[in-house]
Amino acid sequence: MPPVIHEQADAWLVNDTPDLPAVPVDLLYDADKDPRAVHVAFPGGDEWTFGRDLLEGGLHAPTERGGVRVWPCGRTQLVVEVHSKEGVEVVQFDSAPLIRFLHRTHTDEGAGPAPDVTPA
Repeated sequence: MPPVIHEQADAWLVNDTPDLPAVPVDLLYDADKDPRAVHVAFPGGDEWTFGRDLLEGGLHAPTERGGVRVWPCGRTQLVVEVHSKEGVEVVQFDSAPLIRFLHRTHTDEGAGPAPDVTPA
């Protein structure tokens, strides 16, 4: 049975507040449901789903698919911007927990060595 990987991380909702509060999020991967997708679950029930490759690519350079844009912010941050009918949401993550999570989605599924997902 393919693994289900769950990790917790902090995210910062980017808005016009001077001090961005950290929000705990759950990073989820279920190879049985979709081996190419990762999920970010926010408190209150909101959940974003992206292609694993979109987040991996965004660690190195700006990338975009559909209404989702991902780009590195310095050497230690990653920004995810989601466009929907309700508007635009921007969230900033520390890269290190995402890199660890993405690495596990490759190594724990027995797919061989993980690709290079370290930031540039």
